[in-house]
Amino acid sequence: MSDNYRIAFVPLPDRVTGLLYEPELLGRKSQIGIVLMHSDESYLGFLPAPELARRGYRVLAATVADAKSTLDDKLLNVKVAVEFLKGYPGIEKVLLLGHSGGATLMSAYQCVAENGVEVFQGPEKLIPCGLIETLPAADGVVFLDSNFGNGAMTLFSLDPAVMEESGGAGRDPGLDLFNMDHGFHPDGAHYSEGFKRRFYKAQGERGNRLIEHAVNRLRDIEDGRGAYSDDEPMVIPGANQIAPNNKLFPQDLSLLSHTKKEWPLLHGDGSITLQVVPSVRVSRPGQQNTGSLRCGGVMTTVKTYLRSQAVRTTEDFRVGEDGVYGIDWDSSYCCPPSNVPGIHVPMLVMGMTGSYEYLASEVIYERAGSVDKTLGFVEGAGHNFTPAYEAEAYPGQFGDTVKVLFDFVDSWIDQNGRFI
Repeated sequence: MSDNYRIAFVPLPDRVTGLLYEPELLGRKSQIGIVLMHSDESYLGFLPAPELARRGYRVLAATVADAKSTLDDKLLNVKVAVEFLKGYPGIEKVLLLGHSGGATLMSAYQCVAENGVEVFQGPEKLIPCGLIETLPAADGVVFLDSNFGNGAMTLFSLDPAVMEESGGAGRDPGLDLFNMDHGFHPDGAHYSEGFKRRFYKAQGERGNRLIEHAVNRLRDIEDGRGAYSDDEPMVIPGANQIAPNNKLFPQDLSLLSHTKKEWPLLHGDGSITLQVVPSVRVSRPGQQNTGSLRCGGVMTTVKTYLRSQAVRTTEDFRVGEDGVYGIDWDSSYCCPPSNVPGIHVPMLVMGMTGSYEYLASEVIYERAGSVDKTLGFVEGAGHNFTPAYEAEAYPGQFGDTVKVLFDFVDSWIDQNGRFI
C-alpha cells in the first residue's frame, strides 16, 4: 500500500504535541477523525496513524503533556485533541483509538464525556475523579490489544515476596517466582498449582495493603496532617511494570492461554473462524529486579497511585488459564473494564493472540455498555500488531497481521454508514 498521506505538525494548547495524518486525496472517509494517544508513551509515529491515513481517515497522533501526571490531567490532554478534530474543517465524526495502556486513557475519557465526572465520584472509588471541566464525547471508540488497565498491570507486577515496604532487599523465599522448585525455568515456567495460589493470594493482599496505606495518607493530607499540603511521594519496591516483571503469565503459558467463549479469529489468509481463541505466544522469562530502585521500584505519589495505578482485589484474586478473577473493577477508573460499562457509542475491541494481554479484550467487550459492539482477534499478531515471528512454526505462518488488522478496522468503521 503506497504512502498516500501527508503529515503535519499540529500546534495544540496545554503542551500537548500532535501530528495530523491526512490522506492526499480527501474523500468520504476523511470526514472521520481519529484521536490516537497513549497514557504514557509517545505515539506520534505509531502504526495506526499511517495505516488508517492510507485507508482514507484523518488521524491525530498526540502525546500527553506529562507522562508522570495523574490520569485526571491526561484526560484534559485528550480533550484538547478531541476539540481540535471536532473543529477541523471537513471532519464530521471523531473516534478514539486506545492501544495497550492507551485504552485506560480513552475509556476513562469517554465514560466521563458521556456520563459526567460524577460517574467516577462514587464511594466505591479509591479516590474521586477531580475534574471540574466537561469533556466533549467522541462518536465511537476502538481498543486494539488493550491491557487490563494501568491499575491491574501494576497489581500484576507487584512482587508478593517483599517483606518490608521500606525497601526491596528482604524477600520471602516461599514466594520467589524464580525458584525452580516452584516451577520456574528460563525456557518456560510451569508453576505448581499450590505456588500459584500462594503467589496470587499474597500479591492481592499486598496490593490492598498499599491501597489502604495510600488512602490513609490521603486522608491525612486532606486534613492538613500530611508531609506536604497537596500530595506525598510514594515509593513501591518491586512493582515496576517492565515487561514480565513479577508476572507469572508471561512465563507460564498455561495462564491466559485461551478465551472463555468462541469469538471471530482473523487468519492471515483472509479467513475468519468462530472458535475459542488460543494464545500463540512464547514464554518471556523475567529476571529479579526487586532489589533495584531504578529497575524494580515505582516512584509515584499518593494521589497518582490511587488515580492511575491501583485497583482493589477480592479474596479470590487469581490469574487463570482463561482470564483474571477477583478484581474489584468498580473500585478504580484506571482500568478499561472499570470504565466501559458507562460507554454506549459504537465500540470495536481487538485482541492480538501473540500478546499476553489479549484476553483483556474479552473482559472489555463483555462489560461494555455499547449495544453496537464488536470483538475479534488477530491470529499471530504481537502486541504492536506486527507478526509474533518468534512464535511462528515456519516463516510467514501468520501472514501480514498489520494488513489483516487494519483492513478489519477500516471495514468496521465504514460498515453500513456506522459513522458517515
